[in-house]
Amino acid sequence: MSDYHIRLYKDSDYELVRNLFECGILEHTRVAFYHSLTVPHIWLFMLVVFLFPLLTTGSIPLSILAGTLAIVGLWLGTTDIYHTYVQHSLSDDMQDIHKYYLQRDGYCYWVAESAGEVVGMVAAVPTSHSSGERHIELKRMSVAKSHRGKGIAKVLCRTVIDFAREKGCSAVILETSFAQIDAQRLYEKMGFRYIRTCYAPKFTAKLIDFRLVFYQYDIPTGR
Repeated sequence: MSDYHIRLYKDSDYELVRNLFECGILEHTRVAFYHSLTVPHIWLFMLVVFLFPLLTTGSIPLSILAGTLAIVGLWLGTTDIYHTYVQHSLSDDMQDIHKYYLQRDGYCYWVAESAGEVVGMVAAVPTSHSSGERHIELKRMSVAKSHRGKGIAKVLCRTVIDFAREKGCSAVILETSFAQIDAQRLYEKMGFRYIRTCYAPKFTAKLIDFRLVFYQYDIPTGR
């Protein structure tokens, strides 16, 4: 028997949901940063930054300082992408979750509760495909680190799929970042298919190879 249950969001959940969302997003910063260090043009840039002071001044300490500052700049550029996304979300749909998700037709927001504590969440947003088909977008899914590996994310994902089916939609779509490897594995195991990859809409995204990954779950007809 599971030690959690899924229910609709309540206003009293706000602070817990907000913190869960913010921590769940920012934890991927390190993965994205380490990935940026493997990008060829970043390596070339680092090499130039290190060698230029060495060749022009002959100072090894100055070269090390320049290289260190370049790495710090890369880290700040990576964290800025995540922090900007979090701040935008908290001032947009997550500023008033009840009004945005629970007072509008086709929208919904659920939380996973365990021992009176919110340990997971997910949202559903209606959207239309260019072909005219109605889809549901899965958003804001996150599970507390202390409760991962218990199947909560799978149940939250299934909750959105069932919601989309009840609404007569043909598919569930979502976007995630390339750094969220575990999430991608979950979606693929649940039957989501990869659609495309693109760079995040921020100047530094292409520079550090920060990509968004899109998935779609096609709801079988006749069910």
